[in-house]
Amino acid sequence: MEGMIVYHGSVEIIEAPDILHSYRALDFGKGFYVTTVKEQAERWAKRKADIMNKTQGIVNIYRMSENTIDLKEKAFGENLEEWLDFVCDCRDGGKEYSNYDLIVGKVADDKVFRVVDLYHTGIWDRERALKEIKVYPTYDQIAFITQKAIDSMLRFESYIEV
Repeated sequence: MEGMIVYHGSVEIIEAPDILHSYRALDFGKGFYVTTVKEQAERWAKRKADIMNKTQGIVNIYRMSENTIDLKEKAFGENLEEWLDFVCDCRDGGKEYSNYDLIVGKVADDKVFRVVDLYHTGIWDRERALKEIKVYPTYDQIAFITQKAIDSMLRFESYIEV
């Protein structure tokens, strides 16, 4: 199977990912999240381990194939305005994300999350928030919203302990 390597930070080995364990809506709604940035997944795994009082985190490694079955995909690219509105909508409990099988875009890490929060609560206007977000390094996230997307595009390869 051709495709790129992606990572998921956790406290457990997840050979068969599913959307049933997504208990809350994140940046792109409820789904199974991966990234192409190994260090980002390591940070997520360590953070989850700290929160859950575990001695170590697990970075699950998957091979992600191309979308060959015409899944409905949303990719933000460099469109930060649309991304900002989408993330705010998801955090407000909006369901637009459920119109897609797969969503790709930047991640709101701690620094970006603070900017999104300042915009979302009305303290900063859109222009200031967008200017600030552009300053931070870009990390990516890929949200598998449907099980069909996971089953057709994601294959477990291995894991590492962090």
